[in-house]
Amino acid sequence: MELTHRNIFSNIKGDIFGGITAGVIALPLALAFGVASGVGAAAGLYGAIMVGLFAAVFGGTKTQISGPTGPMTVVLASIIVSHPGNMNAIFLSIFLAGLIQIVFGITKIGSFIKYVPYPVISGFMSGIGTIIIILQAGALLGLQSSGSTYECIKNFVTNLGSTNFHALFLGLITLAIVFFTPKKISKVFPPALIALIAVTLISIIFKFNVPTISDIPASLPAFKFPQITGELLKSILPIAFTLAVLGSVDSLLTSLVADSITKTKHDSNKELIGQGIGNMMASLFGGIAGAGATMRTVVNVKAGGRTQLSGVVHSLFLITILLGAAPLAKNIPNAVLAGILIKVGVDIVDYKFLKVIRTAPKRDLFVMLWVYFVTVFYDLIFAVGTGIVLSAVLFSISIAQQFNLQIDDIYPIDENNDDNIEEKSKYAIRVIDVKGILFFGSSSQMVASIDDTLGTKYLIINCEQISTMDISASFALEDMIVNLRTRGITVLLVLKNEKIKRKLWDLGTISILGKENVFFDRSRAIKEAEIRLGNK
Repeated sequence: MELTHRNIFSNIKGDIFGGITAGVIALPLALAFGVASGVGAAAGLYGAIMVGLFAAVFGGTKTQISGPTGPMTVVLASIIVSHPGNMNAIFLSIFLAGLIQIVFGITKIGSFIKYVPYPVISGFMSGIGTIIIILQAGALLGLQSSGSTYECIKNFVTNLGSTNFHALFLGLITLAIVFFTPKKISKVFPPALIALIAVTLISIIFKFNVPTISDIPASLPAFKFPQITGELLKSILPIAFTLAVLGSVDSLLTSLVADSITKTKHDSNKELIGQGIGNMMASLFGGIAGAGATMRTVVNVKAGGRTQLSGVVHSLFLITILLGAAPLAKNIPNAVLAGILIKVGVDIVDYKFLKVIRTAPKRDLFVMLWVYFVTVFYDLIFAVGTGIVLSAVLFSISIAQQFNLQIDDIYPIDENNDDNIEEKSKYAIRVIDVKGILFFGSSSQMVASIDDTLGTKYLIINCEQISTMDISASFALEDMIVNLRTRGITVLLVLKNEKIKRKLWDLGTISILGKENVFFDRSRAIKEAEIRLGNK
């Protein structure tokens, strides 16, 4: 635990101001994400408090502010669709997601999550942003929203004639505030908070008849452990895993942003443990899942936050609001929260990739678009899983295409005899120079080269420029050696990489080849082949 006496008081003024500022920004977002998740505004506030507090205390990023985020909220909304009315399924999913994150941290998987291909992350984040916008479009018009994007679009078109123009008016004012508030003002007062207060007051003063959020109890949430059954566990485990991975990636990306601003270095695995504890505690106290929130973290740092105390202050501020102002929340129009979330959705879209979409490699563009459309119109888990697999397959094909084989004819059998024999068959010694990465995707090309060995007595496979070789390539090489031997061809292998040599020895490939046929130098192997050929 990093909150030592020295750390607490090292930057107390900056941390208090940074935490309060982050809390001010977090308040409207927590309420909005709670409503969008389908669990309720109170659950959003509870999640911001619990995840923010425990992730700060136990996490590995000193300035990180954690709480409900857009991607996590969309996943939670999908659970509502698959388990309608089952709050136990929601909170059990969050609890398991937190547990999985802790396992990620303990097993040090945190350092590997960053290797998720960027096109997958880009397509997923842009898809999440689009989903948020689609889901909130109905609420902006005062209509009932659905958890499914397809159903939401269908209901939007069908019920367009039932638009609540008071709600639409309030929503448009909210959009104007969150999108067009001058920077000079937004640096002091968060646009989302301005919209929340100002537009809610307009609704109250003019007594608009619009849907509002439900009452929030002016008390701390009660502890409740979710019930676990085998059937429920089986159905929600994939979703819990998605929550865990998504929350981990989201948090670690925010940690990198915090590092770049503060010139510090976070502990990825410890951060995952902290996030996991935070999500587990949120589930036990009726809160929705959360992750490291980039905007809130950046605001915290710029306002002076430098230690975990700022995250604690952020949660204490929200607790104060909960205990003192919760009854006022029932007057907040859903259209206001919808406008705030639409701005969040627009901000989540990955414009960095969109800017280079015309020049991006086709395989990366294909992966990004695949993940995007599957995320929006089918399933979040399937989108990420297939995106990673698709990215790996296309990358393998790309690497395999860079693989190069060059066959050199070295020693003529009889230069004066070429009667009815192909030109290439006059050579008793041939060298196959292998360049690139020798793995399952390229090993087939090497095996196919056997067809070009007619008339060869000694075939030298030169792997001097091979830096890595997987087990598929090792076994392919073994099959090649056996096949060539049945044709009366001796294989000499040139290896400079000691790790590859050790791997081939462990797999038994060198035993089949014979260690007398393994060389460290191409020219030495050629000379040995010439000597053996001359002695025949």
